[in-house]
Amino acid sequence: MRLILASQSRARRDLLEQAGLDVDVIPSGIDEPDLAGFPDIGAGLQYLALWKARVVRSRGVVGTILACDTVSHVHGQLLGKPTDRDDAERMLRLLSGSTHDVLTGWCLLRSHDDLHIGGVERTEITMRPWTEADIAAYLDSGEWEGRCGGYGLQLPHDPFVTDIRGSAANVIGVPLERVQQVLAEFPAID
Repeated sequence: MRLILASQSRARRDLLEQAGLDVDVIPSGIDEPDLAGFPDIGAGLQYLALWKARVVRSRGVVGTILACDTVSHVHGQLLGKPTDRDDAERMLRLLSGSTHDVLTGWCLLRSHDDLHIGGVERTEITMRPWTEADIAAYLDSGEWEGRCGGYGLQLPHDPFVTDIRGSAANVIGVPLERVQQVLAEFPAID
């Protein structure tokens, strides 16, 4: 099955291709609203994923579209993608030594009839404390750019993560195991 990924995330694309899926990338390009405006984080993530998929479909795209939206939730704060280096530093300091949730809203949408299914997957991550040198080196690396919470999980052995409860792929931005399960049962007509 050929899958249309409604995201410009190279990490998402790589993950899907490593799982053996043929992927076309067509980013939605939407300006994402602040999730704080939603009464429930999960409902907001699901809404954004469906919206992204429908925006891509509205361009005449034919096939099965996958859209995702990922945030970190730590100490009562939602962390999306950092706006700049200072914002990334703020986020890394919040994540340092924490146990936090990574939530991904996802949606698979069949373009010809708008049949869609989606959900929210949660993964709990525990990180070791970061030193000042760790933070400076990570910021200098640029790895924080475009990453939820300013941090990109490194598989198979992440130097900062001490425990993962749930899908590691979900932390990268695609709840791969769940998406594969649904794709196996999702009737596709391309």
